[in-house]
Formats: sequence, C-alpha cells, structure tokens
Amino acid sequence: QVQLVESGGGLVQSGGSLRLSCAASGSIFSIKTMGWYRQAPGNKRELVALISSDGSTNYADSVKGRFTISRDNAKTVYLQMNSLKPEDTAVYRCKYTTGSGSITNIYWGQGTQVTVSS
Repeated sequence: QVQLVESGGGLVQSGGSLRLSCAASGSIFSIKTMGWYRQAPGNKRELVALISSDGSTNYADSVKGRFTISRDNAKTVYLQMNSLKPEDTAVYRCKYTTGSGSITNIYWGQGTQVTVSS
C-alpha cells in the first residue's frame, strides 16, 4: 500500500522560508508527476508546483521565483519556499501520479499546515 507523508510545515514570519518534504512508502512505480497543491480556508485547491518524470517543472504564477520543487530520488519530492507571504498560508498536500499508457494512479498525502504571519 502506497502512502505519502509530508513534513516541514509550520509557522513562519513573512519573508521567511520553509522546506516541505513528501516521502512515499510502499511499492510505487512509474511515477509520472510529483506535485504540491494547497488549499486555504474558503478557497479552492490550487496547484503550486509540479515536476514531471523528465524533470520539467511548472509553477503557479503566484509562487514563481519564490518556490522551487525538486526531487532527490524516485520517491521523495521537496518544495523549497522562500520569501513567504501571508497569502501562502494554507494546507499543502503532495500528489503523485503513476502508471503507464492509459492507466493512471493517484496518491495524495495527508497535508501539512503552513502558516505565514505578517
């Protein structure tokens, strides 16, 4: 059974930094994408950053130049968040997609709270 576990969230002052990690356990193969999403109270969930199997990345406009997504192996993804702003406050969740051909599996982490104080 595949589990994704996030860590690294917390409370930080505006302008500060945090590094989120998402580690996968269990048998997970053929990862297509690893991404970070966030949802603040009253808001829709939004994509923050995505890294594909070929290493290409995509970022939400609101975090470009401040956040960096990376991975160190086939199972762990990171989100380095710099110059944090109060509007970055949200629950951050990682999401992996795996599979091949027309088959896609989706796995979500449980979420980690990021709170940025002004």
